[in-house]
Amino acid sequence: MGGSVRRHCDIHGPHAAAQARQEVHRLTQEALLAGDRVSRAEEDDAMIVVSELVTNAVRHAGGTCSLDLALRPDGIDIDVSDDSPEAPRPREPALLGEGGYGWGIVAHLTRDLSVRGGAHGKTIHAHIDPPR
Repeated sequence: MGGSVRRHCDIHGPHAAAQARQEVHRLTQEALLAGDRVSRAEEDDAMIVVSELVTNAVRHAGGTCSLDLALRPDGIDIDVSDDSPEAPRPREPALLGEGGYGWGIVAHLTRDLSVRGGAHGKTIHAHIDPPR
């Protein structure tokens, strides 16, 4: 992979996760046009990760976030930034309710999962490796 394909968008509202998934799909289509192929498994993993991270940012950090995607020779970098300085707080999965599974799923599907604080909020960084 050449690593030159990138996407950025600001996301908000009730369709934030769907918009984030569309951005992943656009990234993979642009990569294909540039001569790089992203596997279906890598695209699927990226879609799950952006869905979880964007949903949490919109739900818990003020309703808006930005998404940055970058195709690199060693996979896909995902950055979700929001205005809240609060780091994500993983919680026990709710067996009878909803929620609590997202951070564990993201951690399982990614490498280099980190939270970076800044002057105006935080960025969650995740890297998806291509399948072996």
